[in-house]
Amino acid sequence: MAPQGSRAPLEFGGPLGAAALMLLLPATMFHLLLAARSGPARLLGLPPHLPAPEALWSPAALLLWLTWLGLQAALYLLPARKMAEGQELKDKSRLRYPINGNPIYDFFLGRELNPRIGSFDCKYFCELRPGLIGWVLINLALLVQEAELRGSPSLAMWLVNGFQLLYVGDALWHEEAVLTTMDITHDGFGFMLAFGDLAWVPFTYSLQAQFLLYHPQPLELPMASVICLVNAVGYYIFRGANSQKNTFRKNPSDPRVAGLETIATATGRQLLVSGWWGMVRHPNYLGDLVMALAWSLPCGVSHLLPYFYLLYFTALLVHREARDEQQCLQKYGLAWREYCRRVPYRIVPYIY
Repeated sequence: MAPQGSRAPLEFGGPLGAAALMLLLPATMFHLLLAARSGPARLLGLPPHLPAPEALWSPAALLLWLTWLGLQAALYLLPARKMAEGQELKDKSRLRYPINGNPIYDFFLGRELNPRIGSFDCKYFCELRPGLIGWVLINLALLVQEAELRGSPSLAMWLVNGFQLLYVGDALWHEEAVLTTMDITHDGFGFMLAFGDLAWVPFTYSLQAQFLLYHPQPLELPMASVICLVNAVGYYIFRGANSQKNTFRKNPSDPRVAGLETIATATGRQLLVSGWWGMVRHPNYLGDLVMALAWSLPCGVSHLLPYFYLLYFTALLVHREARDEQQCLQKYGLAWREYCRRVPYRIVPYIY
């Protein structure tokens, strides 16, 4: 915990870094969409043609997007919903409202931790529903379009759709687990999360399916089986690690986790030091990266573009892991240092 009156260190390079990211992220997304549709499909080169300005604006598309958000908001507000309590905030009960700051930095990260309109939690709503479900629908639309162009979807397109549908379905099925993530408990709701949830996720995470529509790749059954195995291993690690953590947080006496070794902290919480969380400090990130590789492999190895997600997600998780390490050190102190001594690898065993 920072001393009273001191300011926490700025993240993402401070105001200059935040300003650069607000320009770079939309530009990168736009570049990826154009590159996937171009003949060369170069990740690091400019697309051969830029669309005319009038092609970038469609009242019908805007209306469809607003309708989609409205539908998801209506479903979110349905009365027949299971209610779950979020993580306890720093002041034990109230939301966080910073008073002073840089306007660019605050706009990027968000001034408020949990902005609400009545019972409508803006950040929690955007975190899962419009973007993730939109991602699946875009994938499905690309699959249907490929069937119209070529008579039937390719095996590679089926794999990408199936893998990513499993991932999104898992996130929605375990929706309550998002309440303990860094996005919900630490980051404000600003440009970073709003743009990320509503634009970056559906349009860049569907990059493999977009690439396959314009650049079909042959995929034989034996290789498809190997790719399915890679995805299954990644999902097994991802789901096993997250389930173990969530079960322990809910009930440390649960027979499935009662025998796991722990380290006591000054906060009263226990740190898991065996099971998945004794292998590396972030085993769920390891599973994420293995799955990211499996999503790209159906696109072949002739282009770097479909591997952008793997490269980006590796950088994202390494950066997020570093932020998490700093927060845990401030929160748990000596107990976290002991945990790091006993579990020296961060994401990949014996490598990192």
